[in-house]
Amino acid sequence: MWEKVQQTAKYLKDKTGFSPEIGIVLGSGLGNFAEDIQVKQTINYSDIPNFPVSTVQGHKGTLIFGTIGSKKVIAMQGRFHYYEGYSMQETTFPIRVMKYLGVETVIVSNASGGVNPDFKVGDIMVIKDHINGFPDHPLRGKNEERFGPRFLNMNNAYTAELIEKAKATALKQNINLKEGVYYGLQGPTFETLAEYKMVRILGADCVGMSTVPEVIVARHMDMKCFGISIISDMGNEEGITTVNHDEVLKAVQQAEPVARNLIKELIISL
Repeated sequence: MWEKVQQTAKYLKDKTGFSPEIGIVLGSGLGNFAEDIQVKQTINYSDIPNFPVSTVQGHKGTLIFGTIGSKKVIAMQGRFHYYEGYSMQETTFPIRVMKYLGVETVIVSNASGGVNPDFKVGDIMVIKDHINGFPDHPLRGKNEERFGPRFLNMNNAYTAELIEKAKATALKQNINLKEGVYYGLQGPTFETLAEYKMVRILGADCVGMSTVPEVIVARHMDMKCFGISIISDMGNEEGITTVNHDEVLKAVQQAEPVARNLIKELIISL
């Protein structure tokens, strides 16, 4: 893994001559955030050595280098998921590469199912913590000390300073920003009503199929983390019968302009 990360980082450095300071992972339906970036260069995942390829609708599969305000950023227009068949190490590989390109802060976004009864479809939730429900762990196996420690303290997985900045930005822009706990499950099935209830009982406010592995790996390398979830469906009501990926994308697209502006203003403020 170490050698592959260095090889990929060198390829990207040589190709772009760019040293980003902020990494962004764009989830389902949030790919249009690329329009907020002054793009310097775009590279398809398929052209990058050792990179997986995104197979999910709504995930374009390109790596974008550019600026937002005065900040140099790298954005993943489409992420990788464990349910696609990739290992946890492959799923989180781009986060490792980001670190060796110069990234110190990672911003992750996702679409998720809400279980907090105070939420509604289209709400934006800043992630204050997560629960790892995945059947595998990205740090499983022999630890590479050059990446980070064997036993990682996840007490402050999401950087409090970034959360406070986002809340202040939301207040200025009159955004009703929610705050809560994200529960990460394997997927690709949407949860049953009983599973939604379980997630709520265990202390989470929403549930999704990503984000947790990426944040674990980012923290393993001592990177700051900030995450938001767009609530794309609600699973806390009796009688829920339909949810599908098209509906998720539609819900996210309606909330996308607000989420995009929040992320953009947060980056500018850093």
